[in-house]
Amino acid sequence: MDVVAYYRVSTKGQGESGLGIEAQKEYVRFAAEKQGWTVVAEYEDVGVSGSIHPLGRPEGAKAFADGHPVVIAKLDRLSRDVEHIAGLMKRNNFKVATMPNASTVELHIYAVLAEQERNFISQRTKEALKSLDARAEAGDIDALHSLANREDKLRKGRSMLNRAKGHDTQRKRADHRADVIKDAIENCVLKGATSLQAVADCLVARNIHTARGGKWSPTAVMRVMQRLGLELNKVGTVSISS
Repeated sequence: MDVVAYYRVSTKGQGESGLGIEAQKEYVRFAAEKQGWTVVAEYEDVGVSGSIHPLGRPEGAKAFADGHPVVIAKLDRLSRDVEHIAGLMKRNNFKVATMPNASTVELHIYAVLAEQERNFISQRTKEALKSLDARAEAGDIDALHSLANREDKLRKGRSMLNRAKGHDTQRKRADHRADVIKDAIENCVLKGATSLQAVADCLVARNIHTARGGKWSPTAVMRVMQRLGLELNKVGTVSISS
């Protein structure tokens, strides 16, 4: 089956480095090989937010107007909005490389659950603060201490706001690099790396450096996997640690 590939990264830095796009291409290449797809064209949107409807993006619109099924690396590369996903399912044919055999119903359920989880976490935080306020008003000493500690942290946070703004770009870059490294590690494992040394060798071979610009070692891989919440299982697969 002939397909077209669509890739998206949120920042120009990811696009210029090539790492964010390359990780997505690895997913698509692997799925195409296993599923017997032939990628006849590729479209890339760089520096485009996932909140923008795919058909409202320059290259996204071209990909879906191409006439072939569209393959994306992960569902969130297409959109993080359930309404966007549901609308595209009604009028377009697309596949997700990490879930190549998923039906439209399964993809819809996956998107709904992901959005529901994000909303649930936000609501749970709001309810916890509301409950804490109510207990404090009733004279609960522990609640009063918790609120006092929270206010103290907020004051310190506000006093450091200017400094934080100065480091905002660096933090964003670090976050994006973490996403890139995560995808790169998963791709290395996907290609057969079954040990920390093998993952390190794979990252070096792909010319991906550590945050300090050095070469990867098994220890460095272990530390970054721990920060990302990843575990290398005995069978040579990556899982999210609890």
